[in-house]
Amino acid sequence: MKKIRDEKRLSLADVSKSTKIQTKYLQYFEEGEYMKLPADVYVKGFLRSYALYMGLSETNLIKQFEREKGIHKNIKKIVEDEKSGKPINFSIFVISPKMIVVGALTLLALGSFVYLYLQVNNFVSTPRLVIIKPTDGTAADGSSTHVVGLAEKDALVTINDQPVLVNEKGEFSEDVGLKDGLNVISVKAKNKFNKETTQAVSVSANLQPTEAQASQSDQNQQAGNVDQQNSPINAEVYVSPGSTWLSVEADGNLVYSGVLLPQSVQKFQAKEKISVSSGNGSETFVKINGKDLGQLTAGSAPAKDIIFNASGKVLSK
Repeated sequence: MKKIRDEKRLSLADVSKSTKIQTKYLQYFEEGEYMKLPADVYVKGFLRSYALYMGLSETNLIKQFEREKGIHKNIKKIVEDEKSGKPINFSIFVISPKMIVVGALTLLALGSFVYLYLQVNNFVSTPRLVIIKPTDGTAADGSSTHVVGLAEKDALVTINDQPVLVNEKGEFSEDVGLKDGLNVISVKAKNKFNKETTQAVSVSANLQPTEAQASQSDQNQQAGNVDQQNSPINAEVYVSPGSTWLSVEADGNLVYSGVLLPQSVQKFQAKEKISVSSGNGSETFVKINGKDLGQLTAGSAPAKDIIFNASGKVLSK
């Protein structure tokens, strides 16, 4: 909770004001002083308010609290038993070599059982996935939104079925293009046991054409470029052999911006033009309406705003 609050640059007072949770209780949560919290029925209410405000999973947050509180109870019980000062009873019990062997075998069997239990638990449990932003129901004015979240560091994360990079802390972020109206962004996390967690957020976009775009469309109509307008552009973009930053605009609207992995192919559609920018032109490849146009540019330098119409490359800005 403290990590997420720090990332959002919020103080305890800010969170307390928005969630109506007393500051001291928020501090108890972050410092693990669970025994100072009120009854669980109030605590769960606090966690629900906190999850709603921070855009987290209410169920996951409550489960994590219950698990950590149980651990604290067990530790406290052990410490109290050690401090109770029970008298030491000496026994005439003698440890023999046979008993040492039996004890070692028992510990080995118990260790094997615990290891198998942990492996099975990892196998059957789903990976962690938290979408920090955008929150569900967000309204966006632009043609893209920035998706930020947390997952297990070894998980394979995809946004709308396109893989994204996850850092050592399990953090990921990616710009996602929006279409006019309601957009559903689906985020999936899959662990090494192929267990999958899926979350979705809805984002409404209001894309109004600019005056420049309207003017350009009128000029195209006046020029008689009917074939280009009536012929849709289906573009496929992929990179090889390494990951490369990519930005794509369709008819002047940003539809993709991020790092494209070698094993993925991005597909786009437009009515008039597709503009492609890449961090490495020679490692970026384009197909237009099924026609393989090869490398975006001949050199390995970044390529900016390479424009394509239905028949192929047009020009670069």
